[in-house]
Amino acid sequence: MKIGIACDHNGMKLKSEIINYLKSINYDIIDYGPKILNPQDDYPDYAFKLGEAIKEKKVEYGILICGTGIGMSIACNKVKGVRCAKVNTIKETKLTRIDNNANVIAFSKDLNFEKIKRIIEVFLTTPFSSEERHHRRVEKITKYEH
Repeated sequence: MKIGIACDHNGMKLKSEIINYLKSINYDIIDYGPKILNPQDDYPDYAFKLGEAIKEKKVEYGILICGTGIGMSIACNKVKGVRCAKVNTIKETKLTRIDNNANVIAFSKDLNFEKIKRIIEVFLTTPFSSEERHHRRVEKITKYEH
């Protein structure tokens, strides 16, 4: 499974830790930047890069990190085919996979790393619901994008 990851300058350290963690458990990671710390970098640029990778099916899932996770999620959701959820809890993460078939998560750099690992594990292993109502709702979102 290929996972894309990106951040703004606030998330550089955490992004490296997440990449190392995911590689240690045999995930294929593509880093969409930034590669060097530059406070002048703009988070939408990296959110769009990751979103385009989702759209083009270069990666199956995406992870975004910024100061709050909010800006990244807003920007990434502008890319057709992306369903990015800003998450803080394991429950939110599980429900966004089950109910919304989210393919990207965004979170704050301030979350505890052990919690982040658990959030990522839940995100990557929770399947989309088989219930018709959830499929119908996601399909409405997809049709609206066109």
